[in-house]
Order: sequence, then structure tokens, then C-alpha cells
Amino acid sequence: MIGAIIGDIVGSIYEWDNRKSKDFSFFQKKMFFTDDSVFTFAIAEALLQTHGGEEGLQAKTVEIMQHLGRKYPYAGWGNHQLRWIFSENPTPYNSLGNGAGMRVSPVAYVGKTLDEVMRLSDLVTSVTHNHPEGLKAARAIAGATFLALMTRNKDKIRTFITERIGYDLSFSIDEIRPYYRYDVTAPGSTPQAIQAFIESTSFEDAIRNAISIGGDSDTIAAMSGAIAGAFYGIDDRLCKQAVTYLSNDLKTIYLTFNQHF
Repeated sequence: MIGAIIGDIVGSIYEWDNRKSKDFSFFQKKMFFTDDSVFTFAIAEALLQTHGGEEGLQAKTVEIMQHLGRKYPYAGWGNHQLRWIFSENPTPYNSLGNGAGMRVSPVAYVGKTLDEVMRLSDLVTSVTHNHPEGLKAARAIAGATFLALMTRNKDKIRTFITERIGYDLSFSIDEIRPYYRYDVTAPGSTPQAIQAFIESTSFEDAIRNAISIGGDSDTIAAMSGAIAGAFYGIDDRLCKQAVTYLSNDLKTIYLTFNQHF
């Protein structure tokens, strides 16, 4: 999970100031956590409170998403998401945005099988992103993160993404970097985040690949970082640096989730 948070923080200053290069400072004082991290922690807390089970998970996810969303109203929410956060009757709004994939990684640490991870992914995603493409993106990131943890095999991850999920990964980061533009849809950014991981040589390299194409940098890096963190592991130094950017309540969720899962 911390891989997604690091990706979000490092990408935070590049979303509106894109870098078309892998040469940039990894941590800077002006970086910050965004809505991507807030909702990742919301899902982690929902899983903690339901003890990793499926029963009651959707209701708990909605409850905590609204609680943390209202606590951090300026974290960078989209208009639809912000209305949902403050709604008295929050219902799914058929979103196919990449918000589905950026927040889902905690389920990969809770599910015992790939199928269980897919079910948990659908439960926590469908409370907002019930569009087929939104659900698909969340399954892709959750499943790839789970396989990264369990197999450490990129060929198996690629096969899962191309055959079970159905994403086309027949492109390279170098090929798309010159023309890739800002795209917050799930199909327009999730395969790119996955390919940034596939081509990487380390956790940090995956984040650099993701940010280097431009676009919605924090979210692409969060999705890529979720998989890369599970696959490579993350140096304690980077984890400790990332935690310094978090508020106390988010830091508590992170530490508690790590203890339990």
C-alpha cells in the first residue's frame, strides 16, 4: 500500500507541471498527499474495521470515505467525487475514472486468493465507480498487486492483465512519452501505469517511468507504485520519508494496517 502513497506524493507536483523525463527530484518539501492517498487509507481502514471480511465492507467503505473526504476537502477531488463525499445519500455515479485504480491496493494485502481479491476490489470500487471500465481498472491494479506479492513474476502479471483483464500492453513507455496527454479515464491511464511497472528495474524506476509520460502524474504513479512496491519491496528510507508527509490520522491507519495485514 505504501507504494501507492509514495507514487501519489512524488507525483503530486507534476500533475499540472508534467515532466517528459525520468530526471526529476524524488522527494521535495513542496510535495503533498492528495485524494489518491486519502481514499487509499479509507479503504485500508474499512478493511481493518471489517477484519478483512466481505460482509459490511461496502457500507463501511462509504462511511469512512465520506469521513476522511470531508476531513480533507481540498485534497484534489473531482467534482463528482466531491458531491458524493458531501451527499446525504451517497450512491454510485457510474464513473470510469482512474480513481478506481489509485485507491484499491489495500485489498491485495487482505485477500487470500486472486478471486477473493477480485471480489474485494469490486465491493470497495462499486460504491462510486460502478462503470464496467472503473471496475476493470480496479481489478487490474488489485490483481497485479496481489500477483506481485505472491509470485514476483512479471510474465504472470502481464498475462493476467492482457488475458483476464483485457488491457493492451503492446506499447512501450518510450513510445508513448512524446504524445501522451492528460487523461483521467481508467482505460486512458491504467494500462500506462501498469506498463510503467512492467518496464521498471526497481521501485523508484517504476515511479520515474510513470511520472515521465506526463498526464495525471500522481494517480498514474500511485497505480504503478502500488504494484512496484509489492513486487520489489521499498527501502525503509523511502517509507520513512513518505510518512513525514502524512497527517497523524493517516499515519495511524498506515501503521495499524501494516500490523494487521
